[in-house]
Amino acid sequence: MNVLVIGSGGREHALCWKIAQSPLVDTVFCAPGNGGIAPDAVCVDVEANDFAGLKKFVRNNKIDLTVVGPETPLVEGIVDTFLSVGLTIFGPTRNAAQLEGSKAFAKTIMRTFDIPTAAFGIFKNVASAKAFVRDAAFPVVIKADGLAAGKGVLVTSSKEEALQAVETVMIAKTFGDAGKSVVIEERLEGEEASFIAITDGMDIVPLASSQDHKRVFDNDTGPNTGGMGAYSPAPVVDATISDQVMDAILYPLVDGLRKQGIVYRGVIYAGLMIMDNRAHILEFNVRMGDPETQPLLMRLKSDIMPVLLEVAKGGSIKGMRLDWRGPSVCVVMASGGYPGNYEKGHAIDGVDKAEALEGVKVFHAGTRIKDEAVITSGGRVLGVTALGSDMQSTIAKAYTAVSCISFTGAHFRKDIGKRALERG
Repeated sequence: MNVLVIGSGGREHALCWKIAQSPLVDTVFCAPGNGGIAPDAVCVDVEANDFAGLKKFVRNNKIDLTVVGPETPLVEGIVDTFLSVGLTIFGPTRNAAQLEGSKAFAKTIMRTFDIPTAAFGIFKNVASAKAFVRDAAFPVVIKADGLAAGKGVLVTSSKEEALQAVETVMIAKTFGDAGKSVVIEERLEGEEASFIAITDGMDIVPLASSQDHKRVFDNDTGPNTGGMGAYSPAPVVDATISDQVMDAILYPLVDGLRKQGIVYRGVIYAGLMIMDNRAHILEFNVRMGDPETQPLLMRLKSDIMPVLLEVAKGGSIKGMRLDWRGPSVCVVMASGGYPGNYEKGHAIDGVDKAEALEGVKVFHAGTRIKDEAVITSGGRVLGVTALGSDMQSTIAKAYTAVSCISFTGAHFRKDIGKRALERG
């Protein structure tokens, strides 16, 4: 069969790479893809928000399954568009995708179905938001309600910072229309982790645990980014936490949504804060994480296609399971200045040398081809990913691979996986 993956980043490269390994698959296409995806998929010059162009391509090229990578097409209703004309697509509908498209919707759902999360308020005007901040008995986090490319969350340590954050989001409109309303919630202290699962609207198949590194600099300092690296498994998500996430978070969510008439079919990403040996929800996303997808799919021993197909066709995944290899680490190489202003167009050298190392795959995020050379074209450029037998040697392998690669201004964190080693 033929498969189309929608998107252009490292997550989509990893999906193309893994899907292409399935004996069920003949050809993988990626729309629009990027310069480095070409060895693993046929790149198609159609943007992820061009629903009409994507439908036309799917029909003309006899695509049997479309897999949506990024959140924006999901929130804008691409699944509804495809289903309305009988096309098979993996991902949640527009109503279900509100879980990521609106933080206010997500928090309201959590409150309705008693899903553990931080205390919060939802505000549509600056005065009421500031009043909540002044009266709060705890430090707060300010979140733009809508999509903000993973950057619409401002963690504050004082009332002055929080009041300024409200102005940044609601007056300065730093995150555009995403900041028309805000969620202000209690700042939870603990260790973050990612728990990603696939659901058919009734049953849930969990993926392995993982941990992202959002801050741009070592030791979790500097501004938030889309993610500077990830590893899997995350020791903080032990068997007790995993059971709690399934029983107290994911199943209540899926069952609760179904009771409200929303059958959620696709990926659920639970962003967790682990504190006092209990998981609380920071956010829900409606797609695979980036960069968590890269180490997860490196670890995945099973064919991913049967579960994707079953969900997309409206079937049941009850009894299905996924098997895993041991640990994987992804180090993101970013353009200098990211997540602020950065330069593009720098030649990238050494990817072939890195991939010559056993158990290493370099997933491309912000790259393009110019005069037959791969050059930088985004903030996050590469996801250098290693698979190994233990966490310490796998981290070392990932950084050995990073040392093979160079481009002007390249920046990467040097402590990806450190927390896993600290936990033993």
